[in-house]
Amino acid sequence: MSDRPRAFVAGHPVNHSRSPLIHGFWLERHGIDGCYEALDVAPEGFEGLMRDVRAGVWTGGNATIPHKEAAFRLVDRRDGAAEAIGAVNTLWTEDGMLVGGNTDAYGFAANLDQRLDRWRDGETALVLGAGGASRAIVHALVDAGYRRIDIVNRTAQRAVDVAARFGEGVKGHGWQAVDERLAAADLIVNTTSLGMHGQPPLVLDFGAAHSSAFATDIVYVPLVTPFLAAANEAGLATCDGLGMLLHQAVPGFERWFGARPRVDEALRMHILGDLGEG
Repeated sequence: MSDRPRAFVAGHPVNHSRSPLIHGFWLERHGIDGCYEALDVAPEGFEGLMRDVRAGVWTGGNATIPHKEAAFRLVDRRDGAAEAIGAVNTLWTEDGMLVGGNTDAYGFAANLDQRLDRWRDGETALVLGAGGASRAIVHALVDAGYRRIDIVNRTAQRAVDVAARFGEGVKGHGWQAVDERLAAADLIVNTTSLGMHGQPPLVLDFGAAHSSAFATDIVYVPLVTPFLAAANEAGLATCDGLGMLLHQAVPGFERWFGARPRVDEALRMHILGDLGEG
């Protein structure tokens, strides 16, 4: 078996993934003789891939849609973020054990640290949507010290269910609460797919938001979503979602390839070029 480090992103489909571009950029920058491949793995084939990682065929890898929950179930051990979020996106081995982590919350917070000064000073956040991504965002906000986090979703029960994972400072609501909670929020986060290319826009009335509030979207195609455009027009400081994608890749690369990579403007422009936004 080759000593050359080999990692992957497994999804179904997976051809949309920018992870090979990110990791390939860093492998070249650091002069590392390794590889990072996109694997289209149907759900019934994912357990076999996990056996291959345990056996050392792969150094590790990423799990993306629809495999994050399966990865959570199949690993031998999970890090604290994966336990809190209920999903695994990063895989590696330690002492013969398959370990699963989740770097989405880290990526979200690191993006804001880089691009939105003083976002950690906020106390109240509004999270739009209650899908899998929302759990990572709420975990990041709890970790950052936000005292009140409101999750608003079209199906109220889903918001209530996500909130219940995180304790009494997190509340779930139906969409009718959005204007009231928007007015109270220091940070407003869109975790829905609305606004993504091919999806209807998410347009909010930011008139009620206070002028010092921040807004961010985890969608990055297009880079400036209708949600962010409306927030910009209302005078709010905003941050696009591309940095979350870039930063969430850092911990995995370091584990598999032994170097801590840097998220900088050169990487950002490399990915924007591929997205047609450069």
